[in-house]
Amino acid sequence: MRSAGPGFLEAIPGPQQILRTLTNSLGLSPLSSAEPTPSGNAYNCGKLELSCQTQYHGQDTCCFNYPGGQMLQTQFWDADPAIGPKDSWTIHGLWPDHCNGGFDQYCDSRRRYSNISLILVDAGRSDLLDEMSTYWKDFRGDDPNLWEHEWNKHGTCVSTLERHCYSDYYPQQEVVDYFNKTVELFHELPTFETLANAGIVPSYDQTYTRREIEDALSKTHGATVTVRCRSHRLQEVWYFFNVQGPLQTGRFVPSNPDGQTSNCPSTGIIYQPKTSNKNPSHRPTETRHPLEPTETSTPFAGRGNLIVSSMGHQRGCVIGRGTWYSSGTCATFRGKKTPDGTLTLKTRKGACAFEDDILTCGSRVSIPTKFSLEDGKLSFNGNSTFFADKAPKGNVQSYIFASEEDHPIELSIGWRSVD
Repeated sequence: MRSAGPGFLEAIPGPQQILRTLTNSLGLSPLSSAEPTPSGNAYNCGKLELSCQTQYHGQDTCCFNYPGGQMLQTQFWDADPAIGPKDSWTIHGLWPDHCNGGFDQYCDSRRRYSNISLILVDAGRSDLLDEMSTYWKDFRGDDPNLWEHEWNKHGTCVSTLERHCYSDYYPQQEVVDYFNKTVELFHELPTFETLANAGIVPSYDQTYTRREIEDALSKTHGATVTVRCRSHRLQEVWYFFNVQGPLQTGRFVPSNPDGQTSNCPSTGIIYQPKTSNKNPSHRPTETRHPLEPTETSTPFAGRGNLIVSSMGHQRGCVIGRGTWYSSGTCATFRGKKTPDGTLTLKTRKGACAFEDDILTCGSRVSIPTKFSLEDGKLSFNGNSTFFADKAPKGNVQSYIFASEEDHPIELSIGWRSVD
């Protein structure tokens, strides 16, 4: 649930709420809850130089994006199954590539976050989270894991987003800036509308040439773009920019790609209409994540993972001893139907049960809990809502409770088959 009256997010002050309180008590200008705090404004950059067009000679990397000086705003067209609005592409990410086409990845293990949704809400950016929930979509339906992946792999490699580049830094401010800029660029690059204006629309019968697709997009963008295909099907577009100044506040200048080329055929490209088919084609490894098992039409039968959702977003999974974890590898559960129509669950550590109100799996569980299903979700004693004291973060796990008392976070538990 995103909101249901006074929830835990309202009850527990986050870093920006604390900052607002201190600001108000000192009689300073209040922070806006509708827009992000202006980023890097107090940092003295002086003369701003254009990345990749100016050679690096010791510039301040808080003001000059280096070595990832060329930014790629990447978009997906997922048609089978349909992901996102039928008349819009969706966001893949914003990548800081080297000026020769190479790139770094996972640049700062200290800033690997697994709670992107909470970071945005805590910063007063529920509006941004809503936009991402609509347009930044994972093809397996696990959007938060895609967001985490994009930040951890790419966002941590943007030099101007380093913590020390903020004169007045509040925790995870750079995360908000990264996602805000990515969504902003996406809306400035309406790929579906651009192609439609050139007479290029999704079709089961019509095919297109690579040149006419690239020409339409490049003309609007102001520089050459790269389109990507899979099995002759149009799947992705990469827009390239150099940046004058920090990513947060700098000027994004359209640029030609350095080293990135199309893999689409010159003719016969299929721009497939979005469908509701449940058999997605294979996606390149860029967006795959260890928490992405396959789907099944028979929930909680055979072998699978227990996927936890909170605030309407998938937020990790249950691991071997029954705790909620937001990173790492999901435990494999075995669901077994009982003669009375209920089901039991077990992992390799043992059977699962609610003991003293806490979900526990292991050899000491003597009597497995009998669960049921409600709208495809796990249910216990007629209730498909479970609870937690806090959301897990990094290596920290959280207990799952059956009762609401003193446990403010509401959860639901779904199933993904691994057979």
